[in-house]
Amino acid sequence: MCEEYGGNFVSLTDEDGNEIELEHLDTIEYNGSVYMAFFPVEEADEEGEAPQDEDEEAGLIILKVVMQDGEEQLSTLDSEEELEEVYQQFMESLFEEEDGE
Repeated sequence: MCEEYGGNFVSLTDEDGNEIELEHLDTIEYNGSVYMAFFPVEEADEEGEAPQDEDEEAGLIILKVVMQDGEEQLSTLDSEEELEEVYQQFMESLFEEEDGE
């Protein structure tokens, strides 16, 4: 995957060559690995309105930071179990931040 960082936004290119724009929300370390949470960026149309595509999933995206050829890259998680555990860690982190404010 190719990564371009600029502020809190990331542009990723998947294995099929599709470019995806994501907004970085948080980074955590869990069980010796680093995970990053993102929301997809919804592109506005010519009138400034976000598209209303019912098939599009606009949920939280969690990616794992892995070393590949000496570079940090983002990868999908290996299992549903790992995804669920990391998701719970992000939710706990989010609620701790809200309670602290």
